Amino acid sequence: MADLAPTKARGSRGAETLLEVKGIRQTYPRGNADHLLVLEGVNLELKAGEIVGLLGRSGAGKSSLLRIIAGLNRPTGGEVTWRGRPLKGPTEDIAMVFQSFALFPWLSVLGNVELGLEALGLPESERRTRALQAIDLIGLDGFENAYPKELSGGMRQRVGFARAMVVQPELLLMDEPFSALDVLTAETLRTDLIDLWMEGRLPLRSILMVSHNIEEAVLMCDRIIIFAANPGRVAAEIRINLKHPRSRDDARFRALVDEVYIRLTKPFEQAGTKPGQGAATVAGGIGMILPDVSPNAMAGMLETLAGDQFKGKADLPELADELTMEIDELFPLTETLQLFGFAEVAEGDIRLTDAGRHFVVSDVDQRKLIFGERLLARAPIASLIRRVLDERPTHRAPYRRFSEELEDFMSEEAADETLSAVVTWGRYAEVFAYDEQSQNFSLENPE
Repeated sequence: MADLAPTKARGSRGAETLLEVKGIRQTYPRGNADHLLVLEGVNLELKAGEIVGLLGRSGAGKSSLLRIIAGLNRPTGGEVTWRGRPLKGPTEDIAMVFQSFALFPWLSVLGNVELGLEALGLPESERRTRALQAIDLIGLDGFENAYPKELSGGMRQRVGFARAMVVQPELLLMDEPFSALDVLTAETLRTDLIDLWMEGRLPLRSILMVSHNIEEAVLMCDRIIIFAANPGRVAAEIRINLKHPRSRDDARFRALVDEVYIRLTKPFEQAGTKPGQGAATVAGGIGMILPDVSPNAMAGMLETLAGDQFKGKADLPELADELTMEIDELFPLTETLQLFGFAEVAEGDIRLTDAGRHFVVSDVDQRKLIFGERLLARAPIASLIRRVLDERPTHRAPYRRFSEELEDFMSEEAADETLSAVVTWGRYAEVFAYDEQSQNFSLENPE
């Protein structure tokens, strides 16, 4: 593959600081007069010659931070500096690759890649030369005239990379660029990208990527920044001192994966909440943001933990491998099990409690009874719904009665997700019913 000939000095890799994020704060308006705090006091820096990963749960504000660094959003407070100068908007030195391929379907591969160069006002001959070099570099030589609908997912994402590379940025931002791909395609693209990086054939001096895949981050990154949520903030940093190519079977690799899992279970303790609390409980009281986790998924994990392979205790990385889950699936599930008191998570391990073991050995009716008791005792919004229904003569209450109350503590989207979870849990445990058409909660058999 051909190298992408730079039109500006790339400089040598080294310890030069390229990017500084200083005290970034981000809020968004919500239904009431208050604002939703998404990022608070975020500080980080990026040096030439390194790949840095941002890891954390959904809703931690990682993508919001990336858009601020790209100059697409203005922060509410704080400052981003690029090469020592305040970043006021988009710059050709910084390019971004998105999770969705974001290609224009009416343009060919060549047309999509050339698009960014047109915005720079380059002459057609130079646009064509640089676009062809970028397409060749990223492994799509021969597909210049193909249209997005004719390409596989992996090939479309390669077009996204070529489009970012063709402007010859110094910093590449990647927002979960492999998450929409199947496992094998993602692995191939990751490997190709790292090979080009290590060979010095990319027109880049640094990469900052958001990921929900812990092994992916350890495979690719020199540093991993652990993000905590509510609001998003830097909780920890882990340095990856392994040479490329890296092997998942290397004991040092596995140890680093374990360390990341441990750190990801720690942020809320570091933030001053009680030990054992997770994302679901960080706000406390009615303001708990609850993940929409199904009772069947909870039961399945409990049964897996109780089985012969784990015998009631599992290392989270091993459990994730067994269930083929990434952190955006694994952590909401484990934290919900903690909320219900069915499991405990500490130091990267998950252990069944006595209540969890009791649930596993119970029959269907007993499971519903156990689940319902714990739902009302440990999820305040569920307890409120049941109390209102018990007290009203009609034993009915509208959805908006509870969503509006939740929106005093969280975004409308988070309120809807929380109530969606409670609806699912309440129906399963038969503690209340919900009618989608009328959008009313009710008691099926009021006493």
